[in-house]
Amino acid sequence: MSSGSAEFNALLKLSAKVGSDPALVQAAGGNTSIKLGDVLWIKASGTWLMNALKQNIMVPVQLSPLLEALQRNDPAAEKAQSFVVARQNPEKLRPSIETTVHAVFPQRVVVHVHCVETIALAIKSNAKEILTPLLNGFNWRFIPYAKPGLNLSRAISASLYQNNQPADVAVLGNHGLVVAGETVTQVSDLLSSVCQALRQPVRSAPEANVAKLQQLSEGSDYELPADIQSHAVALDETALAIARKGSLYPDHVIFLGEGSVIAQPGETPDQVVQRLAGANQPPPVSIVFPGHGVLMKKSCSKGAHAMARCLSDVCVRVSEARAVNYLTAEQNDELLNWDAEQYRQKLNKQSNRKKPAGQPSV
Repeated sequence: MSSGSAEFNALLKLSAKVGSDPALVQAAGGNTSIKLGDVLWIKASGTWLMNALKQNIMVPVQLSPLLEALQRNDPAAEKAQSFVVARQNPEKLRPSIETTVHAVFPQRVVVHVHCVETIALAIKSNAKEILTPLLNGFNWRFIPYAKPGLNLSRAISASLYQNNQPADVAVLGNHGLVVAGETVTQVSDLLSSVCQALRQPVRSAPEANVAKLQQLSEGSDYELPADIQSHAVALDETALAIARKGSLYPDHVIFLGEGSVIAQPGETPDQVVQRLAGANQPPPVSIVFPGHGVLMKKSCSKGAHAMARCLSDVCVRVSEARAVNYLTAEQNDELLNWDAEQYRQKLNKQSNRKKPAGQPSV
């Protein structure tokens, strides 16, 4: 089976479909893979799944040497660049930071998404207890939060098998969802079934005060977000209470920074920036104005806009603000200072500039 096979093409179609659904994937997040012989074809770092049918986003990685490196704790397994099949990678794409996560699953096809339904449950302190009745009948595992990449791969590998049988569903604490199977159709169906099982009630937030936000943004470096759904975190009491307390999952930290910046009563964007500068903090990518909505830095990437919406989409699915598990200061720091993520951010700045913000009528 070659990379031009029907099954490979089916994976590209599924990748584009999944990547176009903001409830499953945001920005350059998420990844898909297929094992063809001893080659693992994995989404390239910094590329967007939604573009799978329009551009080359897949990288071939030699599987056996990668797994051997992972087993002996070889640091080369982290980036997986040393195991790329160079002759089949003319664009010199770099494998996803989650390549080893896909490698430890023995199934041929693996899909990893940042499903907002899953995250809304996976951030709870008692996530496994909540998930158990919802996933009854699935062959699943709960993996407590681990730094994406090698740490996560090892955590998955340690609990993947029971009675010599691997799970085909893994819920990742404060992160997302992985499903695996032997065919693309099987994985697509499994993904739909799991997401349906985890579906949560969604609270409807009041309308954003767009006029007030436009007034606040006038003359500043801030503007309305690309998606009107991004405002919900500022308008729903429970969502706002959750966002105030810290970071919930890795991609929020990568694209928006640690935690959420909440404006104080009466503050303008410039005053927020000045307040943070006084604490030696940079201008925020996103500012939440309680009761009004959200503003985004004009220079931020399209990925940042996608993550601003993700925050709202997750928080309006969490039933209460208590018993939420936040990333620690140390976990935030290791994400912000991680070379693999700095590379992904560089790609976003180069080729994934945001679309002009445009609000539908409210």
